[in-house]
Amino acid sequence: MTTYSTVNSRAPRLDAPDKATGSAVYIDDIRLPGMLFGAMLHSPLAHAKILNIDTRGAKRLSGVKSVVTYEDTGLIKYGVSPARYDELLFCDGKVRYVGDEVAAVAAVDLETAVEALSLINVEYEELPAVLTMEEALAEGAPLVHDEYQRNIGAEVHHEFGDVESALAQCDLVRTDTFRSKRQDAAFIEPQGCIADYDGRGYLTLRSSTQTPHYVQRTIAMVLGLPIGKVRVVKPYVGGGFGPKAAANAMEMAACLMSMKTGKPVKMGFTREEVFLHSRARHQFVHTLTTGVKKDGTIVALKNECYLEGGAYTSFGIATIYYAGSLLGGPYRLQNMKYDGYRVYTNKPACGAQRGHGGVIARAAWEQQLDRIAEEIGMDPVELRLKNMMEAGDVSCNELKMNSLGMRECIEAVRDGSGWKEKKGRLPKGKGIGMACGFFVSGAGFPIYRSDTYHATVSIHVSEDGGTVHVYTASAEIGQGSDTAFAMIAAETIGIPLDSVMISSGDTEFGIDLGAYSSRQTLMTGHATKEAAVDVRNQILAVMARELKVDISELDIKDGLIVFKHGGVDFSRLRARYIREHRGWQGIARGNDPLTFQEAARIAYLARGTIIGRGKYKPAELGGSHKGAAVGTSPAYGCSAQVVEVSVDMETGRITVEKMTDAHDCGFAINRTSVEGQMQGSLSMGLGEALYEEVKFDEKGRILNPNLGEYKIPTSLDMPNVNPIIVESHEPYGPFGAKEVGEGAIMPTIPAILNAVYDATGIRFQELPLTPERVFMALRAKKQKP
Repeated sequence: MTTYSTVNSRAPRLDAPDKATGSAVYIDDIRLPGMLFGAMLHSPLAHAKILNIDTRGAKRLSGVKSVVTYEDTGLIKYGVSPARYDELLFCDGKVRYVGDEVAAVAAVDLETAVEALSLINVEYEELPAVLTMEEALAEGAPLVHDEYQRNIGAEVHHEFGDVESALAQCDLVRTDTFRSKRQDAAFIEPQGCIADYDGRGYLTLRSSTQTPHYVQRTIAMVLGLPIGKVRVVKPYVGGGFGPKAAANAMEMAACLMSMKTGKPVKMGFTREEVFLHSRARHQFVHTLTTGVKKDGTIVALKNECYLEGGAYTSFGIATIYYAGSLLGGPYRLQNMKYDGYRVYTNKPACGAQRGHGGVIARAAWEQQLDRIAEEIGMDPVELRLKNMMEAGDVSCNELKMNSLGMRECIEAVRDGSGWKEKKGRLPKGKGIGMACGFFVSGAGFPIYRSDTYHATVSIHVSEDGGTVHVYTASAEIGQGSDTAFAMIAAETIGIPLDSVMISSGDTEFGIDLGAYSSRQTLMTGHATKEAAVDVRNQILAVMARELKVDISELDIKDGLIVFKHGGVDFSRLRARYIREHRGWQGIARGNDPLTFQEAARIAYLARGTIIGRGKYKPAELGGSHKGAAVGTSPAYGCSAQVVEVSVDMETGRITVEKMTDAHDCGFAINRTSVEGQMQGSLSMGLGEALYEEVKFDEKGRILNPNLGEYKIPTSLDMPNVNPIIVESHEPYGPFGAKEVGEGAIMPTIPAILNAVYDATGIRFQELPLTPERVFMALRAKKQKP
């Protein structure tokens, strides 16, 4: 068994001191000389023509430096996927939801900018709005975008095998419809940015983003700048979870106004604007038909899904594919049919949120599998074990399992929760449920069509050899990626973690596609390891030449140069090093082992600055069917979960008492961070199951756009969590590592649903399970004859 010095341990987060002491610098902490403050004018109507925009009053207000509308930007469309660019920086002739961007102002202070907004006179002609999928799909309904009939912005139709024939051969066929609600990511820090356009024509944007690279590209495209003259820098970020994974109108407006004024422009969303911008979880309606044999073998799955996507596409092209493709695993399934429809409405646009596209599909199917298990008299755990894929299997939609610890996850939560002793033996009002999850370890392709590397990393060794500095454009947004990459570099080179510095989140540091689709540990980690190997090889090559030994005789371990067979005289090299450091304290002398610092200094003297370079791009991926690029990944994470609940049979209030979660992360780089990601996913899943729903009135206005009325779990709502790490050693991941950040949320909602059924005897087909919904179901059950 391989032993490690740094990885697979419990290392403190590198950013912990800054965050614990309050010295971490977030976007709101940054002030630049001469900085202006910006604010955005939003549409008050869900659907309307813009007849006229009069900005004269705003421009006359003292302290106002810039007022911009569509007339200042042109009509360049943008979005996330080039296949559906359907957004403009400012609306030109039509607004499509309450909150759509109409104009922006920059002034000497925020109060003046907000006052100026009130002086912009916009004349609207209100149009009929469609606020639900049913309204949007109705015959003759108003169109959100004229080019998309029936308001269907995207649709997907896949079939693998012969589903109808397979269903005809099944002993049991079951159909269920499951409905979720819109949700918000509820990150603590609202989006914010500072744009600074200098006199040489270079634009620097500091932004609380998850994806500096994609933001850089979008800004360059929309504002007509060479991409090499746009720099995006990510400071500390207070959470993202998906909605911060693309450029937004605020960032582009700040850049435009900085270009016009020659001054830095700072803008930030209020909490209400976070809700208006949204780009969070879609509403899903899944109708699933599953057929099985009487021995529990899953034979076929038919999945029809409607997604309520709001006024613009955002990540919706990917979302609609994920809602189907991610049910291809982790069970053996030869026949699968998927029909997906993403529907435009006059509401804020939905996008990507943790577990992108797959969370509600997984909730619906895992609950249905429990219903099937009950009907055929089979334990839910045994049903899943019977149908489980193994490493080396390929799904019907061509997802390859290079590693898969799903069986081990199920067995771990079964044994760790006391499932066998509790299932079917708990008193009324108490319940236990389980479910499984499955997710990608990074999207197999960039969002735009390109052969670009997904990550590049450089590692610079200081000229004195004492510090190794990792440079990556990746996005540390609170998930612990900086610490993981530093650990990978330290382990690979063979030096202590405290000898490694890391700088990240800056497009000047290289290419990195950002923090989304659980990609960074595998992809950026791979590039980091490759760069670290390059550093190590360069230094050992110089040592081999200087000491006249074969490089295979040399190693680096715990900051020391190791001579595998001893007997090497390095006194001449040490003498050179000591000669340069007369009077210095703490340097090695005499017969002390040769240090990495000495070796790195000698390598610098021989070659100049030692810079290691690494890169990552997946090997050829994807199936033969249209849309195979979405869902394909170099690796897949998986998880199983057992949840115990109590339900107050008089009020309908649900309390989650205990959660046992096992996740196959391939290999835990930092065990504490892996457990933290698991616990964070469980918390978000619990909130989506029990509390969360963005509510609208009949005019399309959000009724609960704040964290007082939009309920999320607090520390008081979270139960004891038993996180169990499973390591299947992914062959394409650094040290065998793969995802944990998003996949761990997948089993939470269905495990809660199944536990609530165990406690109450009631199946719920709609989220969230508020006390009101549960109470009404309990009352209805009592009233049945």
